[in-house]
Amino acid sequence: MIDCDSHVLEPADLWKNYLEAPFKDRAIRIDEVEGVEQLVIGEEVVLQGVLAGLGGAHIEKQKLFTPGMRYIDGCPPASYDPAARIEEMDRWGIERSLVFPTICILPFPTEDQDLANAYCRAYNNWMNDFAQDCDGRVWPVAIINWHDVDAAAQELERCVKLGFRALFVPPETVSNRRLGDAHFDRIWNICQDANLPACLHVVVRFSGSAVPFAEWHATSPGPIFGFGLGATGQMIPALTSMITDGLFERFPRLKVVSVEAGAGYAPYLMDRLDAKYEVFKGLVPITRKPSEYIQSNCYFVAEPLERTIDTTLELVGSDRILWGSDYPHVDGLADVSEHPPQKDILKRNAYALFDT
Repeated sequence: MIDCDSHVLEPADLWKNYLEAPFKDRAIRIDEVEGVEQLVIGEEVVLQGVLAGLGGAHIEKQKLFTPGMRYIDGCPPASYDPAARIEEMDRWGIERSLVFPTICILPFPTEDQDLANAYCRAYNNWMNDFAQDCDGRVWPVAIINWHDVDAAAQELERCVKLGFRALFVPPETVSNRRLGDAHFDRIWNICQDANLPACLHVVVRFSGSAVPFAEWHATSPGPIFGFGLGATGQMIPALTSMITDGLFERFPRLKVVSVEAGAGYAPYLMDRLDAKYEVFKGLVPITRKPSEYIQSNCYFVAEPLERTIDTTLELVGSDRILWGSDYPHVDGLADVSEHPPQKDILKRNAYALFDT
């Protein structure tokens, strides 16, 4: 089986060890103030007191968010140690893992773009070392600073040369621009030329366009609401805007992957957008039905317990559906007793997409 949605939990000292000298005094780090852990990025506290919840797949959920739990408590060894990762993959029967960050999909609350660029380089260098120690069984995902397109393109080109297998794309607007804006075309061009899949992965955000249903969240509706609806609440507008802004018209060979939102929403989105295309097709810069771009350019990572994989394979495309666990995050389901019955198809699709 190929796990197309897994993560590392970055060591707390990663940036102290990997940042270039001019930036080390502003490293991403975990401080402790009066017994409470604080995650500091760009010299601002972005999360405190619940850092174990950044991981925690192996911990009883009621215990995970209680006082006294620390970041390291939520980090099983396989989340940061290559040898332990391989042992866990062997235990689950997983051949390869596409690996995303955790801390690095949190916001960088800084206007200093040089610092943000340095954070990305440091993570990518550490991730490259991690993957090298996993004997080719980990496929690393690159991160870039989308607020600085020139530096982002330079870093992406470097990661392509290092052998990274995908690019992390935040499913949100960036500096008030949609992802399909021509402002980002240099990045998309690199992805297309390198045959590098661009992965829209669900993100943790506390403000901005990536926080769907904000007024509902203000009423504290609970974790099932947040975890259940947050993913598609981010993914649907991001993917739809890429289609309707003509991104796949400009880059017909670009591959975009929806990660951690399941696959079952894809047929609904195809029908919904096609119905509106019939009404408004003279007003948008696309020449085909939205469903056709989804079938030609988009991939979807199904989750372990989805019951609609067969239907999605039929309607979206037999080569468009992948499988992912979200290990080791709090709602991850890597350690299931059986993989999906379609595992041979999903495995083939993953190799075809990422093992290039």
